[in-house]
Amino acid sequence: MQNTDSLSLQQKLQWSLFSLRLGVFIVMFVWTLDKFINPGHGSKILQHFYGVEGVGESMVYLFGALQLVLVLAFLAGIKKRISYGLVLLMHAGSTFSSYAKYFDAFNNLLFFAAWPMLAACLALYLLRDEDTKFTL
Repeated sequence: MQNTDSLSLQQKLQWSLFSLRLGVFIVMFVWTLDKFINPGHGSKILQHFYGVEGVGESMVYLFGALQLVLVLAFLAGIKKRISYGLVLLMHAGSTFSSYAKYFDAFNNLLFFAAWPMLAACLALYLLRDEDTKFTL
């Protein structure tokens, strides 16, 4: 006999996926805000990690605006194949572009936090049809 006080597996899955989506959103949202609060930092990141030089503040603001639309769509569960997929690709690009930091692990420990977040992004993408808690 099933305990009626316990959550069903489907409910546990939905809450788990929502918590992953919310956690990934928080990180991505802060990264997005950084583009508006400190666009010079965004330019430096593009140059250092992606080899893109000469990106001005207006372009960083544009990237930030596009990223804001994406992360809000991701949070709301809108067009999941696209929004979850783009968040996965964006974070994968960020994780892999930092490869040099992993060779000096003990001076760059925070960079390793990218790997469980990448796993969360992949899980969300693969299970996107099951992620229905608080989605539009």
